[in-house]
Amino acid sequence: MNKNITIDIPKEAADILRLLEQHGFEAYVVGGCIRDSIIGRNPQDWDIASSAKPTDVKKIFTKTIDTGLKHGTVTVFLKDLAYEITTYRIEGKYINNRRPETVAFTNSIEADLSRRDFTINAMAYNPSKGLLDPFGGLDDMKSKQIRTVGSSEQRFEEDALRMLRAIRFSAQLGYIIEPDTLIAIKNHCHLIANISGERIREELNKTLLANPMSFEILHSTGILKEIMPELDYCFATPQRHPYHVFNVGLHSLNAANNIEKSSLLRWTMLLHDIGKPYVRTTDSNGIDHFYMHQKHSAEKAELILQRLRFDNSSISQIKRLIKEHDRQVGESEKSVRKAMAAIGVDLFEAWLQIRAADISAQHPEKAQERIAHLNIIKAAYHKIVQEKQCLSLKDLAINGKDLVEMGFPQDRKLGEVLQKLLDAVLEQPKMNERNKLLELAKILI
Repeated sequence: MNKNITIDIPKEAADILRLLEQHGFEAYVVGGCIRDSIIGRNPQDWDIASSAKPTDVKKIFTKTIDTGLKHGTVTVFLKDLAYEITTYRIEGKYINNRRPETVAFTNSIEADLSRRDFTINAMAYNPSKGLLDPFGGLDDMKSKQIRTVGSSEQRFEEDALRMLRAIRFSAQLGYIIEPDTLIAIKNHCHLIANISGERIREELNKTLLANPMSFEILHSTGILKEIMPELDYCFATPQRHPYHVFNVGLHSLNAANNIEKSSLLRWTMLLHDIGKPYVRTTDSNGIDHFYMHQKHSAEKAELILQRLRFDNSSISQIKRLIKEHDRQVGESEKSVRKAMAAIGVDLFEAWLQIRAADISAQHPEKAQERIAHLNIIKAAYHKIVQEKQCLSLKDLAINGKDLVEMGFPQDRKLGEVLQKLLDAVLEQPKMNERNKLLELAKILI
């Protein structure tokens, strides 16, 4: 027990520990909150482990919710703040590299900590007793490394998701993965196939938001080939072209790293060139081309996102941005208006960020001129938005009802005429006046 380490835990958590001890039970705050507190990060949750059984916890505290009685977890509310209290436990044999078949309670905090994934997550703290660190988590934090508790092979065979968690913690904390742990990931990468798309998505998303370049570890360990072979293939696809210096895979990671920490934007950049390996051609000068890669990338991205159980709205937005990511837009307001109408006003600002991130991940010597061009487009975009120029059918000064009253039949042609009117307004914004559009519509009858 290390009494030289002091952790400032919330008053409510300290009160819970004290109440449990007053009733004759042991109690500690455990896991990630200890790790984060020591390195100066703000803990998201303060989890508590105790020798008290769920029935004991429910007797001691007046406001509780049964959140996981099978696994010994009860949520306690103190001053409207929720804290999970879990009975010390040990786990039986794991099923399909995902979850334990049985869970048994124990009176030993050391036994409870021994079942955890990594040493930096296997520490416990009690204000009166100090820091309990039976597996050297503190030393690993000083060395900035991720190491499993006990046998790496056993930990990953128990729950294959732990391999992704190791890479995610490496990305979030800037730690290396300890060599034996990394070798075990390479040797067990195939086990990730037993993990659900939802669980994989959550870990990948956290990794992507923390440090997209950590996907190189996914690639080098073989995990990427198991869960996203389309992206893995990109690392073997060169881009011999004056505007590129990276293979498709590294370009995609750099592009994702160039953009703000948004799931929508980073997944778009990660997958924006996913179709390039399938359309690559090389001309007589040895220059690679990737014709129609936007379309193929959007289609493959949709399949990947569905496999990872993304929601339909996210899939639709990411697919639309990928399809449009390489659109060439002129500097005139007319050209920008047409691009905004085609891409969608709701996503055009995201498109601007995507173009900048893409360009910046290509050849550095060729980026400056293209970024300057993009900045002119951005200025035009802001002017168009400020002036509230018409960019969609709903912004037209007339609608379908007006055309019907003029004698247009309610059929497919009605929509075609409205689109032609919108095209006219995109060419000349001053055309968006009721009388002018009605006169133009008469010509189209």
